[in-house]
Amino acid sequence: MSPRMAPEPELATVVHSPRPDQDCGLLEALRGREPTAADCLVSAYGERSYRLAARITRNEQDAEEVVQDAFYAVIQKIDTFRGESAFGSWLYRIVANAAYKKLRIRRRRRDEVCRDEVLSSFDEHSRHVPRIADWSARVNDPSIQTELRMALEAAIDELPPAYRMVLVLRDVEGHSNPEIAELLNLSLTAVKIRVHRARLFVRKQLGSAMTALDRITAAEVES
Repeated sequence: MSPRMAPEPELATVVHSPRPDQDCGLLEALRGREPTAADCLVSAYGERSYRLAARITRNEQDAEEVVQDAFYAVIQKIDTFRGESAFGSWLYRIVANAAYKKLRIRRRRRDEVCRDEVLSSFDEHSRHVPRIADWSARVNDPSIQTELRMALEAAIDELPPAYRMVLVLRDVEGHSNPEIAELLNLSLTAVKIRVHRARLFVRKQLGSAMTALDRITAAEVES
């Protein structure tokens, strides 16, 4: 996958935080512990928070639990919000961290092998990266769309949680690297490296999948 990885159209909606003044009423309700505050929070941010959680966890039930946990944390910690950033950014940081925690728990339960060792062989300047076949010209080939989509989803699923989260935020949600750094409380350099490594790993997996597909196609033609 190239650095200009294009997300599928239906997944390309960028989450934009409402302007701070639009959240004044919601903040007052939350800080005042008003009975309708939770409903207002869900109405204002529920759908977008669920989409973010679902794209990170890739599991509907986990996403629902993430949003519930995150919104409970927002309600409990509302007095710690000082307005140094937009309320939406603060909330999405909590959602993203809750999704990351859910991913780590799920991986421990499944006893999966982490891919950090594979990813660590890539640096942000592409040093020590094996040559990857260029299959980008075939991305729009209708005959391989299903296989390509399945390979993409499988590759993203194989990413360690920390790398999957930055890839989703960058290439699906459309956030900039500085925005991701703020959301996840990371340095800009760390974000750039994780995005770069994640893209290289996904591109490598897609390259392997395309090679396998070519072999199958060739075998079918010969038979």
